[in-house]
Amino acid sequence: MLGMIVMVLLSWLLLRFTIRQPLSVLGYNPIGLRLRQFGIALLIGLVVCAVVKWTESLITSAGWEVNAGYRWTDFFAASWWSFKSVWFEELLFRGALLVILIRWFGVRPGIVLSAAAFGVYHWFSHGLFGNIPVMIFMFATTFVMGLVWAYAYSESGSMAIAAGSHLGWNAASAILFSDSPIGDQLFIPFKGAEYVPLTGLPSLLFFIASNTALPFILFLWIKYKIRNRPRGETAFF
Repeated sequence: MLGMIVMVLLSWLLLRFTIRQPLSVLGYNPIGLRLRQFGIALLIGLVVCAVVKWTESLITSAGWEVNAGYRWTDFFAASWWSFKSVWFEELLFRGALLVILIRWFGVRPGIVLSAAAFGVYHWFSHGLFGNIPVMIFMFATTFVMGLVWAYAYSESGSMAIAAGSHLGWNAASAILFSDSPIGDQLFIPFKGAEYVPLTGLPSLLFFIASNTALPFILFLWIKYKIRNRPRGETAFF
């Protein structure tokens, strides 16, 4: 909690003393519209992540088993971890930094610079230095996702879409499918006798498809429901 408060305070200071903008420029008003955007984006992130995981299990014949020892306290702890990690990254890369970059360099350069910073950040957060192929793949996927999330802010004037879809994906991955540093959660993967690992070109193709599914869907939603909405229209679904 203290870290989140510090991030909000730093965001306010950066906006106030660099481009003289209030914290509201991050787009939390009007509340009703932003909550709808956040909720829809959250659902999209959850569903897309679940479909990707389910498709991978079908292709590889992997299985899932319910964690018999899972408790509500585990769920709340994992939810809080997901919330904190997502909001830290959103405030850092789609918050004050993005707004300042757009103001200083323009919309497109600002979006690209923000996405590049997001990609490089994941080299540090995942400890990938020295493994060049993995660094390249990690940068490419996070850069593309960062582009779309920054684009969402530039078109909607709010962090709501990026934060919602980011939280939806991360929460589904961590809480439902135990794919995070916090360990086993609701479903635990297992590899039975019929398991066939993805290798070579199929592995590469699935990696690309799974990591571009969410940004592609979000891009279409933003482009056709936000960017091209009739003049004066604010609510959308």
